Amino acid sequence: MSDDPAAGSAAGSVALDSPTGRLVVTTTVAGSAVAMLTATVVNVALPALATDLDASSSQQQWVVNSYLLTIASLILVGGSLGDRYGRLKIYRIGVAGFAVASLACAVAPSVGALIAARLVQGVAGALLTPGSLAIIEATLRPDDRGRGVGQWSGLSGIAGALGPLVGGALVDFSWRWVFVLNVPVAIAVLAMSVRLPESFDPEAQDSRLDLTGAWLTVALLGGSSYALIEGPPGGWSGLDIGAAVVAVVALIGLIVVEPRREHAMVPIDLFGDRVFAAANLMTLLVYGGMGVVFFLLSIQLQVTVGWSPL
Repeated sequence: MSDDPAAGSAAGSVALDSPTGRLVVTTTVAGSAVAMLTATVVNVALPALATDLDASSSQQQWVVNSYLLTIASLILVGGSLGDRYGRLKIYRIGVAGFAVASLACAVAPSVGALIAARLVQGVAGALLTPGSLAIIEATLRPDDRGRGVGQWSGLSGIAGALGPLVGGALVDFSWRWVFVLNVPVAIAVLAMSVRLPESFDPEAQDSRLDLTGAWLTVALLGGSSYALIEGPPGGWSGLDIGAAVVAVVALIGLIVVEPRREHAMVPIDLFGDRVFAAANLMTLLVYGGMGVVFFLLSIQLQVTVGWSPL
Protein backbone atom coordinates (compact mmCIF):
# COMPACT_ATOMS: atom_id res chain seq x y z
CA MET A 1 0.00 0.00 0.00
CA SER A 2 2.94 2.32 0.54
CA ASP A 3 3.68 2.28 -3.18
CA ASP A 4 0.23 3.72 -3.87
CA PRO A 5 -0.01 7.29 -2.56
CA ALA A 6 -3.54 7.71 -3.89
CA ALA A 7 -4.81 4.90 -1.80
CA GLY A 8 -3.83 5.95 1.68
CA SER A 9 -3.28 3.47 4.45
CA ALA A 10 -6.16 4.16 6.80
CA ALA A 11 -9.87 3.46 6.62
CA GLY A 12 -11.81 6.33 5.07
CA SER A 13 -8.92 7.56 2.93
CA VAL A 14 -8.66 4.99 0.12
CA ALA A 15 -9.33 6.18 -3.42
CA LEU A 16 -11.62 3.96 -5.48
CA ASP A 17 -9.49 4.23 -8.62
CA SER A 18 -6.31 3.24 -6.78
CA PRO A 19 -5.04 -0.36 -6.71
CA THR A 20 -6.12 -0.67 -3.08
CA GLY A 21 -9.54 0.75 -3.87
CA ARG A 22 -10.06 -1.77 -6.65
CA LEU A 23 -8.87 -4.50 -4.29
CA VAL A 24 -11.49 -3.40 -1.73
CA VAL A 25 -14.28 -3.79 -4.28
CA THR A 26 -12.92 -7.08 -5.64
CA THR A 27 -12.55 -8.60 -2.17
CA THR A 28 -15.98 -7.57 -0.93
CA VAL A 29 -17.74 -8.55 -4.15
CA ALA A 30 -16.10 -11.99 -4.16
CA GLY A 31 -17.09 -12.62 -0.56
CA SER A 32 -20.69 -11.53 -0.92
CA ALA A 33 -20.92 -13.39 -4.25
CA VAL A 34 -20.14 -16.65 -2.45
CA ALA A 35 -23.14 -16.15 -0.18
CA MET A 36 -25.34 -15.07 -3.09
CA LEU A 37 -24.27 -17.94 -5.36
CA THR A 38 -25.06 -20.46 -2.65
CA ALA A 39 -28.58 -19.07 -2.29
CA THR A 40 -29.31 -19.48 -6.02
CA VAL A 41 -27.23 -22.49 -7.06
CA VAL A 42 -28.72 -24.89 -4.51
CA ASN A 43 -32.14 -24.62 -6.18
CA VAL A 44 -30.66 -26.11 -9.34
CA ALA A 45 -29.04 -28.92 -7.36
CA LEU A 46 -32.19 -29.85 -5.39
CA PRO A 47 -33.54 -32.62 -7.66
CA ALA A 48 -30.13 -34.31 -7.85
CA LEU A 49 -29.39 -34.15 -4.14
CA ALA A 50 -32.96 -35.18 -3.29
CA THR A 51 -32.51 -38.35 -5.34
CA ASP A 52 -29.06 -39.05 -3.93
CA LEU A 53 -30.00 -38.45 -0.28
CA ASP A 54 -33.64 -39.63 -0.55
CA ALA A 55 -34.94 -36.25 0.66
CA SER A 56 -38.66 -35.57 1.02
CA SER A 57 -40.33 -32.39 -0.22
CA SER A 58 -40.24 -30.89 3.28
CA GLN A 59 -36.57 -31.76 3.65
CA GLN A 60 -35.79 -30.13 0.31
CA GLN A 61 -37.44 -26.96 1.57
CA TRP A 62 -35.28 -27.10 4.67
CA VAL A 63 -32.13 -27.48 2.59
CA VAL A 64 -32.97 -24.06 1.14
CA ASN A 65 -34.63 -22.42 4.13
CA SER A 66 -32.15 -23.51 6.81
CA TYR A 67 -29.52 -21.30 5.16
CA LEU A 68 -31.91 -18.40 4.61
CA LEU A 69 -33.27 -18.73 8.13
CA THR A 70 -29.96 -18.31 9.95
CA ILE A 71 -28.57 -15.64 7.65
CA ALA A 72 -31.75 -13.57 7.97
CA SER A 73 -32.01 -14.10 11.73
CA LEU A 74 -28.40 -13.19 12.51
CA ILE A 75 -27.50 -10.61 9.85
CA LEU A 76 -28.20 -7.71 12.24
CA VAL A 77 -25.99 -9.37 14.85
CA GLY A 78 -23.24 -9.80 12.26
CA GLY A 79 -23.33 -6.11 11.39
CA SER A 80 -23.22 -5.11 15.06
CA LEU A 81 -20.27 -7.40 15.77
CA GLY A 82 -18.38 -5.88 12.85
CA ASP A 83 -18.96 -2.35 14.13
CA ARG A 84 -17.76 -3.36 17.58
CA TYR A 85 -14.84 -5.75 16.97
CA GLY A 86 -13.69 -4.74 13.49
CA ARG A 87 -15.52 -5.06 10.19
CA LEU A 88 -12.65 -6.75 8.37
CA LYS A 89 -12.05 -9.18 11.24
CA ILE A 90 -15.68 -10.33 11.41
CA TYR A 91 -15.84 -10.44 7.59
CA ARG A 92 -12.83 -12.76 7.44
CA ILE A 93 -14.27 -14.99 10.18
CA GLY A 94 -17.47 -15.24 8.17
CA VAL A 95 -15.64 -16.10 4.94
CA ALA A 96 -13.53 -18.77 6.67
CA GLY A 97 -16.59 -20.23 8.40
CA PHE A 98 -18.44 -20.28 5.10
CA ALA A 99 -15.65 -22.30 3.49
CA VAL A 100 -15.66 -24.86 6.32
CA ALA A 101 -19.45 -25.16 6.27
CA SER A 102 -19.40 -25.56 2.48
CA LEU A 103 -17.01 -28.49 2.80
CA ALA A 104 -19.34 -30.02 5.38
CA CYS A 105 -22.22 -29.64 2.89
CA ALA A 106 -20.17 -31.25 0.12
CA VAL A 107 -19.42 -34.38 2.16
CA ALA A 108 -22.79 -34.63 3.94
CA PRO A 109 -23.77 -38.33 4.19
CA SER A 110 -27.46 -37.62 4.79
CA VAL A 111 -30.03 -34.91 4.27
CA GLY A 112 -30.06 -34.23 8.02
CA ALA A 113 -26.31 -33.59 8.01
CA LEU A 114 -26.71 -31.35 4.95
CA ILE A 115 -29.41 -29.27 6.64
CA ALA A 116 -27.23 -28.89 9.75
CA ALA A 117 -24.28 -27.76 7.64
CA ARG A 118 -26.52 -25.32 5.80
CA LEU A 119 -27.56 -23.79 9.13
CA VAL A 120 -23.89 -23.18 9.93
CA GLN A 121 -23.37 -21.81 6.43
CA GLY A 122 -26.10 -19.26 7.09
CA VAL A 123 -24.45 -18.19 10.34
CA ALA A 124 -21.21 -17.54 8.46
CA GLY A 125 -23.13 -15.72 5.74
CA ALA A 126 -24.66 -13.44 8.37
CA LEU A 127 -21.14 -12.40 9.41
CA LEU A 128 -19.75 -11.76 5.94
CA THR A 129 -22.75 -10.25 4.12
CA PRO A 130 -23.16 -6.99 6.10
CA GLY A 131 -19.38 -6.69 6.43
CA SER A 132 -18.81 -6.61 2.68
CA LEU A 133 -20.77 -3.39 2.19
CA ALA A 134 -19.66 -1.88 5.49
CA ILE A 135 -15.99 -2.29 4.51
CA ILE A 136 -16.60 -0.30 1.32
CA GLU A 137 -18.38 2.46 3.22
CA ALA A 138 -15.70 2.67 5.90
CA THR A 139 -12.59 2.26 3.71
CA LEU A 140 -13.20 4.41 0.65
CA ARG A 141 -13.02 8.19 0.59
CA PRO A 142 -16.43 9.88 1.08
CA ASP A 143 -16.49 11.11 -2.54
CA ASP A 144 -15.91 7.57 -3.86
CA ARG A 145 -18.35 5.65 -1.68
CA GLY A 146 -21.34 6.10 -3.99
CA ARG A 147 -19.47 4.67 -6.97
CA GLY A 148 -18.00 1.93 -4.80
CA VAL A 149 -21.43 0.80 -3.62
CA GLY A 150 -22.68 0.95 -7.22
CA GLN A 151 -19.85 -1.29 -8.42
CA TRP A 152 -20.46 -3.67 -5.52
CA SER A 153 -24.18 -3.89 -6.36
CA GLY A 154 -23.67 -4.34 -10.09
CA LEU A 155 -20.92 -6.95 -9.86
CA SER A 156 -22.74 -8.85 -7.10
CA GLY A 157 -25.87 -8.89 -9.29
CA ILE A 158 -23.89 -10.39 -12.17
CA ALA A 159 -22.50 -13.06 -9.85
CA GLY A 160 -26.02 -13.90 -8.69
CA ALA A 161 -27.23 -14.19 -12.28
CA LEU A 162 -24.38 -16.55 -13.17
CA GLY A 163 -25.21 -18.79 -10.23
CA PRO A 164 -27.85 -21.02 -11.84
CA LEU A 165 -25.74 -21.46 -14.99
CA VAL A 166 -22.62 -22.41 -13.05
CA GLY A 167 -24.68 -24.64 -10.79
CA GLY A 168 -26.24 -26.43 -13.72
CA ALA A 169 -22.84 -27.22 -15.21
CA LEU A 170 -21.51 -28.52 -11.89
CA VAL A 171 -24.58 -30.60 -11.02
CA ASP A 172 -24.10 -32.54 -14.26
CA PHE A 173 -20.99 -33.97 -12.56
CA SER A 174 -22.24 -34.03 -8.96
CA TRP A 175 -24.38 -31.77 -6.77
CA ARG A 176 -21.57 -31.83 -4.21
CA TRP A 177 -19.39 -29.68 -6.48
CA VAL A 178 -21.85 -26.82 -5.97
CA PHE A 179 -20.52 -26.49 -2.43
CA VAL A 180 -16.88 -27.29 -3.21
CA LEU A 181 -16.83 -24.27 -5.54
CA ASN A 182 -17.09 -21.94 -2.53
CA VAL A 183 -13.81 -23.07 -1.01
CA PRO A 184 -11.25 -21.71 -3.53
CA VAL A 185 -13.19 -18.44 -3.78
CA ALA A 186 -13.16 -18.08 0.01
CA ILE A 187 -9.41 -18.77 0.14
CA ALA A 188 -8.82 -16.08 -2.49
CA VAL A 189 -10.94 -13.58 -0.51
CA LEU A 190 -8.96 -14.27 2.68
CA ALA A 191 -5.67 -13.79 0.83
CA MET A 192 -6.78 -10.48 -0.71
CA SER A 193 -8.23 -9.16 2.54
CA VAL A 194 -4.81 -9.13 4.22
CA ARG A 195 -3.99 -5.87 2.44
CA LEU A 196 -7.15 -4.03 3.51
CA PRO A 197 -7.28 -1.61 6.47
CA GLU A 198 -9.41 -2.40 9.51
CA SER A 199 -12.28 -0.15 10.60
CA PHE A 200 -14.56 0.18 13.63
CA ASP A 201 -17.59 2.22 14.66
CA PRO A 202 -16.54 4.40 17.62
CA GLU A 203 -20.13 4.67 18.86
CA ALA A 204 -20.48 0.89 18.94
CA GLN A 205 -17.47 0.63 21.24
CA ASP A 206 -19.36 2.46 24.00
CA SER A 207 -22.74 0.73 23.65
CA ARG A 208 -24.00 -2.68 24.70
CA LEU A 209 -24.94 -5.27 22.12
CA ASP A 210 -28.73 -5.62 21.92
CA LEU A 211 -28.94 -9.33 22.68
CA THR A 212 -32.66 -9.05 23.47
CA GLY A 213 -33.38 -7.77 19.97
CA ALA A 214 -31.19 -10.47 18.48
CA TRP A 215 -32.94 -13.31 20.30
CA LEU A 216 -36.40 -11.92 19.53
CA THR A 217 -35.49 -11.66 15.83
CA VAL A 218 -34.23 -15.25 15.78
CA ALA A 219 -37.38 -16.47 17.54
CA LEU A 220 -39.66 -14.55 15.17
CA LEU A 221 -38.03 -15.72 11.95
CA GLY A 222 -37.26 -19.22 13.18
CA GLY A 223 -40.68 -19.89 14.64
CA SER A 224 -42.63 -18.53 11.67
CA SER A 225 -40.45 -20.37 9.14
CA TYR A 226 -40.77 -23.68 10.95
CA ALA A 227 -44.54 -23.32 11.32
CA LEU A 228 -45.07 -22.41 7.65
CA ILE A 229 -42.85 -25.23 6.36
CA GLU A 230 -43.96 -28.06 8.65
CA GLY A 231 -47.52 -26.99 9.53
CA PRO A 232 -49.49 -27.46 6.27
CA PRO A 233 -48.16 -30.92 5.27
CA GLY A 234 -48.04 -32.18 8.89
CA GLY A 235 -51.58 -31.26 9.85
CA TRP A 236 -50.46 -28.61 12.35
CA SER A 237 -49.09 -30.71 15.20
CA GLY A 238 -48.52 -29.32 18.66
CA LEU A 239 -44.91 -28.49 17.77
CA ASP A 240 -45.98 -26.59 14.66
CA ILE A 241 -48.54 -24.55 16.59
CA GLY A 242 -46.00 -23.93 19.36
CA ALA A 243 -43.52 -22.56 16.82
CA ALA A 244 -46.19 -20.20 15.47
CA VAL A 245 -47.00 -19.01 19.00
CA VAL A 246 -43.30 -18.37 19.68
CA ALA A 247 -43.13 -16.25 16.51
CA VAL A 248 -46.18 -14.18 17.52
CA VAL A 249 -44.84 -13.61 21.03
CA ALA A 250 -41.45 -12.60 19.62
CA LEU A 251 -43.11 -10.11 17.26
CA ILE A 252 -45.03 -8.56 20.15
CA GLY A 253 -41.81 -8.46 22.14
CA LEU A 254 -40.01 -6.58 19.37
CA ILE A 255 -42.81 -4.03 19.12
CA VAL A 256 -43.00 -3.50 22.89
CA VAL A 257 -39.38 -3.85 24.04
CA GLU A 258 -37.19 -2.50 21.24
CA PRO A 259 -38.52 1.11 21.17
CA ARG A 260 -37.48 1.44 24.82
CA ARG A 261 -33.87 0.40 24.25
CA GLU A 262 -31.24 3.08 23.77
CA HIS A 263 -29.28 1.21 21.08
CA ALA A 264 -31.95 -1.07 19.61
CA MET A 265 -30.79 -3.59 17.04
CA VAL A 266 -34.24 -3.41 15.44
CA PRO A 267 -35.35 0.27 15.53
CA ILE A 268 -39.10 -0.24 15.23
CA ASP A 269 -39.75 3.50 14.88
CA LEU A 270 -38.21 3.40 11.39
CA PHE A 271 -41.34 1.63 10.20
CA GLY A 272 -43.29 4.75 11.07
CA ASP A 273 -41.77 6.28 7.94
CA ARG A 274 -44.21 5.39 5.14
CA VAL A 275 -41.51 5.33 2.46
CA PHE A 276 -39.30 3.02 4.54
CA ALA A 277 -42.21 0.72 5.39
CA ALA A 278 -43.45 0.59 1.78
CA ALA A 279 -39.95 -0.13 0.46
CA ASN A 280 -39.54 -3.03 2.89
CA LEU A 281 -42.99 -4.40 2.07
CA MET A 282 -42.21 -4.34 -1.66
CA THR A 283 -38.87 -6.01 -1.01
CA LEU A 284 -40.62 -8.75 0.97
CA LEU A 285 -43.16 -9.37 -1.81
CA VAL A 286 -40.62 -9.32 -4.64
CA TYR A 287 -38.04 -11.56 -2.99
CA GLY A 288 -40.71 -13.83 -1.53
CA GLY A 289 -42.16 -14.34 -5.01
CA MET A 290 -38.72 -14.84 -6.56
CA GLY A 291 -37.78 -17.37 -3.89
CA VAL A 292 -40.88 -19.48 -4.56
CA VAL A 293 -40.52 -19.24 -8.36
CA PHE A 294 -36.85 -20.27 -8.43
CA PHE A 295 -37.50 -23.14 -6.01
CA LEU A 296 -40.43 -24.57 -7.98
CA LEU A 297 -39.15 -23.72 -11.47
CA SER A 298 -35.97 -25.76 -11.07
CA ILE A 299 -37.96 -28.79 -9.86
CA GLN A 300 -40.57 -28.36 -12.62
CA LEU A 301 -38.03 -28.16 -15.45
CA GLN A 302 -35.89 -31.05 -14.22
CA VAL A 303 -38.35 -33.50 -12.61
CA THR A 304 -41.50 -32.93 -14.67
CA VAL A 305 -40.15 -31.75 -18.04
CA GLY A 306 -37.01 -33.85 -17.86
CA TRP A 307 -34.40 -31.22 -18.71
CA SER A 308 -30.82 -31.56 -17.49
CA PRO A 309 -29.57 -29.27 -14.69
CA LEU A 310 -27.65 -27.16 -17.22
